[in-house]
Amino acid sequence: MKKQILVAAMVSCTLTGNAQLMLKPNNIDAIVKAMTLEEKATLVVGTSRQGSTGGNQTGNGMIGAHADAVPGAAGTTQPIERLGIPASILTDGPAGVRINPTRDNDKNTYYCTGFPVGTALACTWNQELIEEVGKAIGNEVLEYGCDVILAPGLNIHRSLLCGRNFEYYSEDPFLTGKVAAAYVRGVQSQGVGTSIKHFAVNSQETARTEVDEIVSQRALREIYLKGFEIAVREAKPWTIMSSYNRVNGPFTQENRELLTTILRDEWGFDGIVMTDWTGQRNTVAQIHAGNDLMEPGQPVQSQDVVEGVKSGKLKMADLDICVKRILQYLVKTPRYRQYKYTNKPDLKAHAQVTRQSATEGMVLLKNTNATLPLSVQQKVSVFGITSYDFIAGGTGSGDVNKAYTIDLMTGLNNAGVKVDETLSQVYLNYKNFQLSLQAAAPRRGWFWGKEAMPELALKRNVIENQADRSDVAIITLGRQAGEGSDRQVENDFNLSDVEQQLIANVCEAFHAKQKKVVVIMNMGGAIETASWKEKPDAILLAWQPGQEGGNSVADVLVGKANPSGKLSQTWPISIMDAPSSKDFPNLRQPKTVNGKKEFTDFTNHTEGIYVGYRYFNTQGKAVSYPFGYGLSYTTFEYSKPVVKSSGKGFTASVTVTNTGKVAGKEAVELYVAAPQGGMDKPKKELRSFAKTRELQPGESQVLTMTVSAYDLASYNENTQSWETAAGTYNVEFGASVEDIRCTASYKQSKKAVVKCHDVMKPSIKL
Repeated sequence: MKKQILVAAMVSCTLTGNAQLMLKPNNIDAIVKAMTLEEKATLVVGTSRQGSTGGNQTGNGMIGAHADAVPGAAGTTQPIERLGIPASILTDGPAGVRINPTRDNDKNTYYCTGFPVGTALACTWNQELIEEVGKAIGNEVLEYGCDVILAPGLNIHRSLLCGRNFEYYSEDPFLTGKVAAAYVRGVQSQGVGTSIKHFAVNSQETARTEVDEIVSQRALREIYLKGFEIAVREAKPWTIMSSYNRVNGPFTQENRELLTTILRDEWGFDGIVMTDWTGQRNTVAQIHAGNDLMEPGQPVQSQDVVEGVKSGKLKMADLDICVKRILQYLVKTPRYRQYKYTNKPDLKAHAQVTRQSATEGMVLLKNTNATLPLSVQQKVSVFGITSYDFIAGGTGSGDVNKAYTIDLMTGLNNAGVKVDETLSQVYLNYKNFQLSLQAAAPRRGWFWGKEAMPELALKRNVIENQADRSDVAIITLGRQAGEGSDRQVENDFNLSDVEQQLIANVCEAFHAKQKKVVVIMNMGGAIETASWKEKPDAILLAWQPGQEGGNSVADVLVGKANPSGKLSQTWPISIMDAPSSKDFPNLRQPKTVNGKKEFTDFTNHTEGIYVGYRYFNTQGKAVSYPFGYGLSYTTFEYSKPVVKSSGKGFTASVTVTNTGKVAGKEAVELYVAAPQGGMDKPKKELRSFAKTRELQPGESQVLTMTVSAYDLASYNENTQSWETAAGTYNVEFGASVEDIRCTASYKQSKKAVVKCHDVMKPSIKL
C-alpha cells in the first residue's frame, strides 16, 4: 500500500513539474536548463522533408512541400511536446506566400496573392505603400497557418545580370534598407515574422553554394551590410537567413564575426539566424558562429551537435544561447499562441492592393509629345508574345502559386481599349502552338518555372496591314529570371534579333502613317535600351507586377493611374560599362589563380564601393537611364529648400508643387556630397527620400527628411570606424541622381566617430 502511495506521489510530482516547465515567455531559462542535450540538438535543426510529397532538391538544399504541416511550406522547427515547445512553420516569399494550392483528399484550393516583385516595390519609393503591401502579405502568412515568411531579400544589385535581382530592391544600400524596413514592419504588424535574406553578399547565383565573395571591409560595411543594418535597427525582424556563399574565406553560416560580432554585438539584433536551405556542413562551427537554426534540417546535423558537445568541440554555452533564442522566437509565433487560422485570407482585397501598388512602381522612361495616356477611343494593335503570356513574377522560391495572372490583352479589354482582334488571333495561335511544344517536352520542375516563349517573327506585310488598321501599336518585351542561375548577355540583357527587327519594323510602319508606338517592358531586371529607345514614342517599364499585371499596366496606359515610379538601379549603355562586369560570371572566360577558378571558387569585388550610380555619377560616364529616373503625366517644381541642424545631423525640407494638368505623386531624392579632402568618396550618395501624396494640379506639399551624422559616415579601414568628417556638406534635392532641382548646405561642426570591430578581412588579395 505504501509503495502504491509513493508511486502515485512521484507521478503527481512529475506531472506538476512538467506543468510548471511548459514553455512560457517568463520561464525560458528554466526550460533551457530542463532540456536534455538531445532535445537541444533537435531544436536547433529543422524537420527534414525527405520523402515528402512534392519535394524537390537543388544544390545542397531541399526545397518543396512539408506534408505534415502546411503543404508547400518551406520548412519547420521541431516540436518538443514534453516541454510544450511547438513547431513553427516557415514559408517562402517575398512576392507573396508560397504554399501548395491543392492538398490530398481536399477539394478546396489555397491560392495566394502574387504581389509585385521586390525591384518593382523599391521603384515606388513609397515606404507607406510598401508597408501596406507587407500587411497584406503578413495576413496571408497568418491565415494560412504559417509563422514566418522567408523575406524580404536585401542583396545589392551589384550586377544587372544577377538572376535573382528581381527579388532584391536596389543597387543602393540606403534605399534597400528603408524599403526592407517598411516591408518588415508591415508583415510583422500581423503577428507573424520575417526572415531578411541572404546575409550576406549573395551577389551571384552562379556557384552560389561555394563561391567566396572577396570584398573589402569598407565596401562590405557601406554597400553589402548597410541595408541589413538599417532593417535590423529600424524594423527588428524576427529572423535573418544566412546565405549559401562564403565571404572573405568562411561560409557566412559559420562566420562568428558576421553573425555575432557585427550582427548582434554592434547592431543589437536579438532574433534568430537560420541557414539558407543547405545540407550538412560544419554544424558545430555554425552553432558556434551564432547560426541558431539549421534548415531544412537533417538528423545527421542533430547528431553532429550531440557529438560536438560530448567531444568538447562545441561548448554547451554556445548551444544554450542558440536554444534560448529559438525559444524566445517561438513564444511570439501564432503556433505558440494557438491562433485558429482560417485558410481564408481576403484574396479579393489583396488583389486590389497588388493592382494599385504595381502601378506606382512602374517607371515611365519615355513619353514623347504626351503619347500616353491613350484614349480608349483609339484602336490598338498589340505586338509581342508576352502581351498574351504575361510574366507576373520570377521563378524559384520567390514564385507564388496564384489563382491567375491577368495578361495585357485582358487588361486592355477590361479597360475598354479597342484591340485589333486579327493580330491578337495570330499571337494566340502561336501561343497555343508553343504550349503544345512545351507539353510534349520533358517536364521542367516547379523550381525552374514556366519556360519563356520565343518571340514571334512577323512578316513585314503583316505589320504594315496593322498600321493601316490601328491608331497605336503596343509592343511588349518580356524577360524571365529566377533562382539558381544568372542571366546571359545575348538574347537576354541584349535584345534578340527578332525583337530588334520587330521594334524597327513596327515603328517604321506606324510612323509612316503618323501613328504612335508604345513599348512595354515586362521583366524583373534591366535590359539594353540605348540601341533602340529612340524609335518608339513611349516606353513604360512595368517590371513583373504581380497577378493583376495586365490590369495594372492598362490602368497606367489609359491614365487611370499616373506612373510615379523611379529607377532603383542604373541602366548602362552597355553591360560592360558597369565596373563589376569584369568580375562577374557569364561575361568573360574565368582565370585560375592559386589553383582556384574565378567566379566559381571566388569572385573579386574590385570595384569596391563604386557600385551603380556611385561609379557612373562620380566618373561622369554616360548611361542610358540614371539612378532615380522616372517621368510622369504631369510636371513638378521643387522650391524653398531648407536645411536645419538638429544637433545630431540635420532635417531637410523642400516644397513640391504640381505644375501640370493632372494629379500625380513625386518622389524626391536627397543626395549629399561630402566635404573635399580626407577619404576617397563618391561624388554624391543617397541619404534620404520622401514621396508626396497625390497632388492635384497647382497643389503643393512640403516634404521633410531627417539625416543623422551616422547616416553621413563612411567606413575607415585604417581606424575600423564609421567617420563623419567635419565640414560643409552639399545637400541636393533631386528628381534623379542627374536631375538636381535645388540645393542647400549643412555644416558638421566636428568629426563624429563610431568605433567598430576589426573583422571580416579579405581572405586573399588578387
